[in-house]
Amino acid sequence: MAQTISTPLGKFHAHFSPRGLARLHFPGDTSATKNKTAPCTAAWTRQTRNALVDILKGKTPSKLPPLDLSCGTHFQQKLWHALLRIPAGKTRSYGELAVSLRRPNAARAIGQACGANPIPVIIPCHRVLATNGGLGGFSGGLGWKEKLLQIEGHMF
Repeated sequence: MAQTISTPLGKFHAHFSPRGLARLHFPGDTSATKNKTAPCTAAWTRQTRNALVDILKGKTPSKLPPLDLSCGTHFQQKLWHALLRIPAGKTRSYGELAVSLRRPNAARAIGQACGANPIPVIIPCHRVLATNGGLGGFSGGLGWKEKLLQIEGHMF
């Protein structure tokens, strides 16, 4: 059973493993309750909620819950950690991230790894744009990506 986390923008569903937050689903995602979750501490749920609320106010969270990224490949995990270093209000292109990971020809792989992000919003793949400034893709849908970027002060 997923932990439901209420925010001003709806109810997110969090799944925890013994290592920490393993998946986060957007409000309305019908697959959210189908995934199994391990028991979690009240502190992890509280940290997840506080991080979501901060992000949904356009702030960089001061503390994140423990994150379990073990579902990803080594490359995906490297990218997801790099995304955590992009502050609220800033963006990077797929190409810039590829260069920063010393894989300058891997922009498409960056996009695929963003799409595989199990913890969107908290791992801010919404801050990754196409080189031309376009939105690119987003696992939660482009409406969510645009909304999150607007909250963080990005103008279109």
